[in-house]
Amino acid sequence: MTLRAGVLAVQGDVSEHAAAIERAATAHDEAAEVVEIREAGLVPDCDVLLMPGGESTTISRHIHRIGIDEEIEAHVAAGKPVLATCAGLIVAASDAHDDRVDTLNLLDVTVERNAFGRQRDSFEAALDVDGLGEPFPAVFIRAPLIDYVGDDVDVLATWDDRVVAVRDGPVVGTSFHPELTEDPRIHDLAFFEA
Repeated sequence: MTLRAGVLAVQGDVSEHAAAIERAATAHDEAAEVVEIREAGLVPDCDVLLMPGGESTTISRHIHRIGIDEEIEAHVAAGKPVLATCAGLIVAASDAHDDRVDTLNLLDVTVERNAFGRQRDSFEAALDVDGLGEPFPAVFIRAPLIDYVGDDVDVLATWDDRVVAVRDGPVVGTSFHPELTEDPRIHDLAFFEA
């Protein structure tokens, strides 16, 4: 079976996410066909969707301007999985505490942008993630903080008593960048363990 994986390619770690989903698929004896999403009309044919990091205001503006927003919402309404990381998490949230970001309300969470500091404050941490047997090597870069979690949202991980990974139905959101490691387990958790 070939998994059609769409990677929102407005900006961010597109090739790294493509490689991570390919590793995760291979671990399940599947192939992954990666489609870079830059225009409307491609999301409906995808089995899974990745929303990478980048600059959340730019991503938000672009997906709304060209109509990808409604396709992403329909993808989730159909129960298809999404992995939203860093800025992707901000765009997927119900509120980003920033009027410049028109969020998609895919996750019943609110987020604070850049809560872990600027680029120079980036760090790595061995993170205990619900569903993973061993700690995950999380990379935090200008990471958002999840400051409210709705009743039906599962908290998957915290760092220093702050929520950094959640699951809301078919959507997994992380404050960190799982694609920047060789470890495919977050992609596996989002797409194969849903």
